[in-house]
This record gives sequence, structure tokens and C-alpha cells, in this order.
Amino acid sequence: MGVNCGIVGLPNVGKSTIFSAMTAAPAEVANYPFCTIEPNVGVVTVKDDRLMRISSLIRPKKLIPAVVEFVDIAGLVKGASKGEGLGNQFLGHIRQVDAIAHIVRCFEDNDITHVAGRINPADDISTINLELALADLEVVERRFDNVSKSLKAIKKDAASSARSALPVLEKIKKMLGEGRPVRLAGLSEEEMALIADMHLITAKKVIYVCNVDEHGLTKNNEHVQAVMKIAQEEQAEVILLCGKLEAEISLLETEEEKQEFLMAANIKQSGLEQLIVKAYEILGLKTYFTAGEKEVRAWTFHEGAKAPQAAGIIHSDFERGFIRAEVYHCEDLFSLGSEAKVKENGKFRIEGKEYVVRDGDIMHFRFNV
Repeated sequence: MGVNCGIVGLPNVGKSTIFSAMTAAPAEVANYPFCTIEPNVGVVTVKDDRLMRISSLIRPKKLIPAVVEFVDIAGLVKGASKGEGLGNQFLGHIRQVDAIAHIVRCFEDNDITHVAGRINPADDISTINLELALADLEVVERRFDNVSKSLKAIKKDAASSARSALPVLEKIKKMLGEGRPVRLAGLSEEEMALIADMHLITAKKVIYVCNVDEHGLTKNNEHVQAVMKIAQEEQAEVILLCGKLEAEISLLETEEEKQEFLMAANIKQSGLEQLIVKAYEILGLKTYFTAGEKEVRAWTFHEGAKAPQAAGIIHSDFERGFIRAEVYHCEDLFSLGSEAKVKENGKFRIEGKEYVVRDGDIMHFRFNV
């Protein structure tokens, strides 16, 4: 499975600049609203030092890291849910993503126009949240009407399903009507399952991305503090990055040059690395590896997955015909130096269907279909 992250924000907050820097995909960038007309999609690899260390010991012909897909849509403005601007045309492109990166402008620059004429992160966030809520409300209202009609259905199973869904729909309909996102509704896993097929944007996990200037990376300004206050109230995550610096980093050719640049700028991680780490955290994602002479590959899975589910990420036949998994941990490989030594030291295990996969496991699946 791959990870998908949708990028939203007002026009001229740096969305396209950040997207281009992170993905090295040339999104159109200009100092006027709506310069991003078509949704941009970029795929980036997930930096994982363990993958390199495994490959140095296994020595495969090919190395395949995990990937994250970013989807950048036109900037949303007030009234987008009613057709204002261009962003509403592309909301469908982020209904399928796993998480949302909400870019918030936290820098002052008279040369870059703000659609509201002033920098106010709280108002900007409120505008985006309201438009996304109203877009979701339209979807929920249609479902509510359909479910209400289902209560009159002759078939008992259809009526029973409708009765279970109706209270949840009523609850989130009220919230969305007030401009509040579904993710703050406190729904249980069972309740979320009842509305999962609607792919509501405001039900997704959010990372607020403060786009700051060079000085904002070391000292939180009032704009960043305003975003952090909102994120704390929503129990959301926040990262800081400088779109200008990210663009400069993206122009460097080698990993060594990028690391030197980061050290010179006193930055521990690039914005891309921060965003991917946070996305994995909020989505409960982990990584296991397959390793052999042909390839060493990273696979992304949900924490708590059992061996057959992890196998199914490679191919559905692996899960359907699962027999067993041959497992050892990458740390054992690092400390012992080879798979042969791992086996000699009793660290190589045979696991069955109930085995809960751990982050960093190296796995080989046996199956029969």
C-alpha cells in the first residue's frame, strides 16, 4: 500500500512552491490566485536508513523504497463550496487521500499578495475548514435523504442498516452545518465504518504546515503560535518549514549536498521528511521489508496488522493462500551481519496467521492458491 496526502490551503500560501520542492514535479507557480488549475500529483520515496543498511548486507540487484503520493489542488477561497474560485472543481481528487496537509502562510512579504489582504492564520484555517465542511455537508445531506427513505424499505436488513447509520449522519450533519470538521465528532470505529464509503474530507487526519521565512524556523512568530493553538485544540499535528529553503534544497543533486545544506541552515530534517514522518504517525503506519538477491523492498502497513494482512499488501493471493511467514528483525541482521548468522543465533522464526507484524521485520511469505 502507498500513502496519499492531499495538499490544501488558500491561494498564495506557498502550496505549489512546497509541492514542487517536495516532489521535484514542476507545478505552475505565480504571484496571483488560481495559478494551479489542474491538480498536480507527485510521488516521492520515503527515506529510511534501514533500507540502505539491509541492502548493504543482502546486496540485492534492486532497491525499492516505500512511496508517498502528494496531490495538490487549486487554492480554495471563501465560497469555494458554492463554486467560487477553482478549488471546488478538484475536491474530488483529495477525497481518496489518507491524510491532509493544510498549508498555512506564516510569513510577511509585501511582494506576495494575500487573497484577504492581510496575514491571519486563524482566519485562513477557518476559511478552509468551512469550505471543506460545506463540501462534505452536501454529500452527507444526500446520504441522509437516501437513508431516511431506506427506513421505509420492505427488506428488514436494509431498514436495520439505515437505523444504525441515521444517528451518525444526524450528528455529523449538524457539525458540518456549523462549519466544524467530522474528525472532531468523536466517532467510534464502528460509527466511522458506517460513513467510510463517503470519503469525507473533514474526517481525515490533518497536519498543519506552517510556511515560514528563514527566521521562522528557529523562532516561533505570532502566526505560528496561532496555528499551534488551533492544532492543540483539534489535537492535530504541526510542522514548520520554509518553502523558499525547500525549493533551494530540491535543486541540489546529491544527498550529501542536501545534508550539508541542512546543516548549514541549522535544520535537522527537511520539510518533506517531517511531513512523511508525521503522516506515518497520525495514520498508524509502519514498515516491514522483503529482502533477497533480486530486491530489497520496503512495504507500508497499518500497525496491528497480522501476517496474512501484511502479505496481502504484496498481492491478494499471498493473503488468500497464506501458509506461514519466515521472519527476523532488521536489528538482528544489523548486529549479526548476515541472514546465516541470524539463523545460527535462533533469531529466524516461523510465524503463523496470528503473528502481529512489527515495524522493521524482514519477512518472506509462503502461500498456496
